[in-house]
Amino acid sequence: MSDFIATLRSLVGEAHVLTEGDLSAWERDWRGRRQGKALAVVRPANTEEVAHVVRACAAFGVPVVPQGGNTSLSVGSTPDASGRELVLSLTRMNAVRATDLANLTMTVEAGCVLQNVQAAAEAAGLLFPLSLAAEGSCTIGGNLGTNAGGTQVLRYGNTRDLCLGLEVVTPQGDIWNGLTGLRKDNTGYDLRNLMIGSEGTLGIITAATLKLFPRPAARLTAWAAVDSMEQAVALLALAQRRLGADLTGFEVMGRFALSLVARHMPQLRVPFVDQETAQYGVLLENSDSESEDHARARFEALLEAAFESGCVSDAVVAENLAQAQQLWHIRESIPLAQAQEGLNIKHDISVPISRIPAFVLETDALLAREIPGVRLVNFGHLGDGNLHYNVQAPEAADAAAFLREREGDVNDLVYAAVARFGGSFSAEHGVGALKVETLNQYQSPVALAMMRSIKQALDPQNLMNPGRVLGPAA
Repeated sequence: MSDFIATLRSLVGEAHVLTEGDLSAWERDWRGRRQGKALAVVRPANTEEVAHVVRACAAFGVPVVPQGGNTSLSVGSTPDASGRELVLSLTRMNAVRATDLANLTMTVEAGCVLQNVQAAAEAAGLLFPLSLAAEGSCTIGGNLGTNAGGTQVLRYGNTRDLCLGLEVVTPQGDIWNGLTGLRKDNTGYDLRNLMIGSEGTLGIITAATLKLFPRPAARLTAWAAVDSMEQAVALLALAQRRLGADLTGFEVMGRFALSLVARHMPQLRVPFVDQETAQYGVLLENSDSESEDHARARFEALLEAAFESGCVSDAVVAENLAQAQQLWHIRESIPLAQAQEGLNIKHDISVPISRIPAFVLETDALLAREIPGVRLVNFGHLGDGNLHYNVQAPEAADAAAFLREREGDVNDLVYAAVARFGGSFSAEHGVGALKVETLNQYQSPVALAMMRSIKQALDPQNLMNPGRVLGPAA
């Protein structure tokens, strides 16, 4: 492979082809579940260099693993242990190419960190609403590759819904320039949506034209205590009737999940965590186009109606931005608090909202019966039906041993329950390498055959992120 490495260095510069030293930042996955070995890490500066690198990989038969912030939760952007795969890091490609204020669009390169995209939109007096816990590290290319969700899907949709056009390097090293800012364009197959969510298995996203939105005149946050998941769903329905499209966030957090935050982060004051009847906390966000007074009046009227209907037992409305940020910080701290409690089994599932209470009741009972003492860290985006239904080892158990010995059993129980309730085992994290077998088990044979046909047609050498999503036989 010395000729191949020399070719790469001639294409992007010797300083940007890494083969020695500590490469763990590119070779270890975000959760620390997998440690791979890269043939090399290549950091191109622009789309043309990406195309040249991909052509070289095609010529030498080298698999390519596209990588942004390496924040995948499904081992979708980490090389395997073979030492044969090239990591193609896009982090140098981080420019905002253009902002069109009249068209409400922004064209950015794939290596732009999500938080920087948000800041660039804010500097233009506009809003890019995609928001998730890893926004300080994840990149827009990875967000598009996995069709990331986050906390604003209820109002604005997934990343797919926030993208109008793409620039993509194909597996043959050609450049498709589809960076249109058009909202209507029915000229053939929808290649944009084919690439979004494909996790780098069909091509490499190098830039995107994103939708922007007017900034709301006011944004208010409230925290409500509810006694059951049924009441949380009832509150959601009430909030949607009262606030309509102004309801931009609706997060649910189980009592045990919040108790972990209170235990490991005592500096954060978790509302109502000591109230035994408050089985769930609900975080609501209301974005108003008129004024803060108008927003507060509507919010308070909603909560008054919620108390009267019995679906809320207590509530607090943030008085200012600092209080609102603190409430959101509590929600976003649940994964870290869970990690501090010990290794755990994560699930990123979606179920029709109407069926979530029954799903939780049945699956909680099933896990408690089959694995006595198991602790459930249930939280997520109830507004769009997405739960992070995570499982913690019994309190006195060895967490590493529990993960090693019981993860398969737990996954089987949870995913079978998700299927019974008409849900999906992967709502927003993608399939990656971690859930390939699960996809084969729960996706229909017809759908799998169509996916494999697309993969074979676009990437006949199977060099684009092989082994992810469809597995090695794709």
